[in-house]
Amino acid sequence: MAGGPKKCWSLIGFSLICLKMVASAKTAPEIPTIDQAYSKISNSITVEWATVPGATSYLLTAEDGDTVIETMVANSPGTVTGLKAATLYQITIRSISATGRSQPSPPKQAKTVLAAPILEVSSPSPDSILVQWEAVYMAIAFSVSIMRANGLGRIWKENTTNTSLTFSSLEAGTLYTIKAYAWNANGTPGDDSTCNQRTSPRAPANIQVSFDSGALRASVSWTPTEGAFNYTVMALSDSSELICHASLSACTISSLQCGTEYLISVLASNDAGSSKSTSAEALKTVACAPGRVTIREDPPGHLSVAWSNVDLGDYYVVFVKSDDGLEVHCNTSLTQCNFLSECGFTYFISVFAYNKAGQSPLGDVFNYTTAPCCPTDINPVLVSSDRVEIVWSPVRGAELYETKAVDGFTVVECNDTAPACTLSALECDTKYNVTVYSFSEARGSNMSCTSRLITTAPCSPEIKNVSKDAFSTINVHWRSTNNDATYTVTAQGETGLFWCSSTGQSCTMAGLPCGSVFSITAVAETQAGRSLPSYSVPLETVPCCPAGLTVTQVTQSVINVSWTIGTGAQTYVTVLESHTGQSKCLTHQTQCLLGCISCGVNYTVALQAISATGLMADCTYQSYSSSACCPLGVKLYRLGPNGIRIHWQAPRSSANYSTDLYGSKGIFTCAPSAGLSFCDVTKIPCGDVYTVMVSPIAETGLKLTFCPKKIYSVTCSGSTLGMVIYRGKRNAE
Repeated sequence: MAGGPKKCWSLIGFSLICLKMVASAKTAPEIPTIDQAYSKISNSITVEWATVPGATSYLLTAEDGDTVIETMVANSPGTVTGLKAATLYQITIRSISATGRSQPSPPKQAKTVLAAPILEVSSPSPDSILVQWEAVYMAIAFSVSIMRANGLGRIWKENTTNTSLTFSSLEAGTLYTIKAYAWNANGTPGDDSTCNQRTSPRAPANIQVSFDSGALRASVSWTPTEGAFNYTVMALSDSSELICHASLSACTISSLQCGTEYLISVLASNDAGSSKSTSAEALKTVACAPGRVTIREDPPGHLSVAWSNVDLGDYYVVFVKSDDGLEVHCNTSLTQCNFLSECGFTYFISVFAYNKAGQSPLGDVFNYTTAPCCPTDINPVLVSSDRVEIVWSPVRGAELYETKAVDGFTVVECNDTAPACTLSALECDTKYNVTVYSFSEARGSNMSCTSRLITTAPCSPEIKNVSKDAFSTINVHWRSTNNDATYTVTAQGETGLFWCSSTGQSCTMAGLPCGSVFSITAVAETQAGRSLPSYSVPLETVPCCPAGLTVTQVTQSVINVSWTIGTGAQTYVTVLESHTGQSKCLTHQTQCLLGCISCGVNYTVALQAISATGLMADCTYQSYSSSACCPLGVKLYRLGPNGIRIHWQAPRSSANYSTDLYGSKGIFTCAPSAGLSFCDVTKIPCGDVYTVMVSPIAETGLKLTFCPKKIYSVTCSGSTLGMVIYRGKRNAE
């Protein structure tokens, strides 16, 4: 079903073509007539004909029996292209209009001309050009011409049956235009070929060579050559060939070898080739740096520099520069130079060879370091019993210092980069020979340094005994092995510093304060210095007695003893002693209550201050009398409406008493006459309750209030005389 419509359309198309052909046959244009046909180019034929009315274009046809080539053109003349050279063709033409095309015209024969020769040109010499080509089909001879490409000058033309031709006597480095064509047996010329060729340049002239000895390079210059595009400079030696290319008239050849003779030549070149080489110019470079350089210092302070001889070297110069910038040199035709040297310097040594070309390249720079200088200002800054600290000024060339202290067969040493050293683990009170050697990695140690005698500080004494006599004088004894030493003993404590000195092995100190702890040390001293302190021995003085002591009656049988702090005391023992007995108290505080005290008795008061370690100070104070005893049998009696008598039983000892009545309406006091045991109070209100207390009076006049109190009720009724009613008893407030 799908192929049906395609067939249908094909039938319709075929019908339309047929109709068109019928219509064309009826209206085709006239047949044109060829006037002439000829060939000027080997691949085309040109046709001329008379114009046909109504024709819009023409169809040219060329046949050679093998191929048919058609070309559509608009007007006469028309050209058929794409043909073979030297070939006979049948030419026909048809006219074409909108209604169709005519029948072909009567044929006309035409032959294409010969093909152009394919040229190969070259310039074998600056004044000649060689032209070569391959044989051309149907050609019997060739015509070749040459002229300058700029059109100036004459034209050379040569005919030949060969396939090569040489033009000579030309100008070097000049561009020429070459044209060639072939002709057939009828003398008809074929296509021509044209090409350009330049003659090769002549060799450059006036070669100049300039040598740069520092950079080992040569600058070469010359007069420019006509027609040269590039130049090549060659430097040849027995072992190498160096080349430089340039487009101008100068070139620099680098990387020349020292101590070498070169031949310098220059070639000019262009697209035709190169010129012949110029005559060579000879170039001698500078000598190479001398080798096998040896440096010796013999004797010290003198340097000898030697080296091997070198090619092209006329004389030698040796430069010696020290590391402080100072430089000296020597000039010689020999192979050795001598110089003065100093310790601790590094010398940089260079050896150069010279000739007319200049100075040799820099060879190896040798350095030689002389032995470092010895320190001369060795100063001890600290000398102790087992240690010596010394310093010195840095010296040239020293990278390390080695310090040795020698005592007989014992050697103590230290190494350091700093100009200081601490020699430790030495023996006290001993003489040492101390030497500081300087060292450098390049040259080692300078063993010629001198030594210095240093004596260590004395040995520390050993305290053997510390004692006290009855007058609190401190005696210190020690043991020591030092010679000609002075000893100082110090007692250091919170209360200050105490000391004594001696050239023997003991000394005494007095006036040390009580209640103090001291550290006792001893130090020995000689001209070499001070020893380390001895091991300390503790010393404790007895505690100080309290500055004040106060005794206060608390009750009839109890007193309170208080005191100030005694320096150094930790425990106190208080003792009250009389003919009746003893009362004692042990405490860490500054007061103590003592009981079992008898009233009205004189006591001796003593205090002991005891330190934490058990040292004891006996402190004595003035005696103390206890208070009088409280009265017994206190009673109240009326003495009329407003009077009261207080009566009591007096104790054995005589004492003064004071009587107080406390009521809601006031306080009433009376003091009895000496030796009496009653006291009267007049004008006391009745109808009240009174608290009555009879108190002994202390020696200081202070009223003691620890006696018991009684309460009495004084009524306003009843007899005006008699005992007052007792209501009860109350303790002292």
